[in-house]
Amino acid sequence: MKPLKKLVRNALLGALACLSLVMVTPAVGTAVSSQPHSFVSTHSADSLEGSLTANLQAAESVLLAQGMTNGMMTSYVAILSKNNVVPTSPMTEARGTVGAVLMGDRLVVRGSFRNLSSPMRDYATDPVDPPNPNITSAFHIHRGEPTANGPFQYALQVMMDDTGRGGMAMGEYTLTPEQLQALSAGQLYLDLHTTQNRAGELRGILMPAA
Repeated sequence: MKPLKKLVRNALLGALACLSLVMVTPAVGTAVSSQPHSFVSTHSADSLEGSLTANLQAAESVLLAQGMTNGMMTSYVAILSKNNVVPTSPMTEARGTVGAVLMGDRLVVRGSFRNLSSPMRDYATDPVDPPNPNITSAFHIHRGEPTANGPFQYALQVMMDDTGRGGMAMGEYTLTPEQLQALSAGQLYLDLHTTQNRAGELRGILMPAA
């Protein structure tokens, strides 16, 4: 996890200095630089690093517990930020992180989020048009460019905490060749929808962890 630790801390130092974040992974650099500088602190750095590490370790443990130790494991992270939402950033103090591990064509995803503006969107009572029965939660994986909204791919299973404004998410998927190519190209992103921000409150691109 040392490369990830260095990645996060470099991003936060860059934000504090108001410098260009060209030395860090785009997913982390974009999300961190989009946060107001008043929220960038040592506590934020530790919280971000801890959340990313915990989610990555949780994803890795799934494969290890199933004895999948012979293949090459590739780790990905996404920092969920309001400023990544397309076309406009919503009003929210929410934040989130995602860790994912790919082995072969199998992707294991673990995520966490907090401080949502409102309850998560219920697609049973507030569906897309036309309705999609595969959208079983308000936390999704999409395929598309960073500056555009792309087609839905998968829904994550969500477990809310006692506040109703935070929680955890999980998912395990077998990716198609097209999805594998999109992941490699930085074109798989996650987004989270709420009742106040139906089109999206948080969004982040899956990028290599190191």
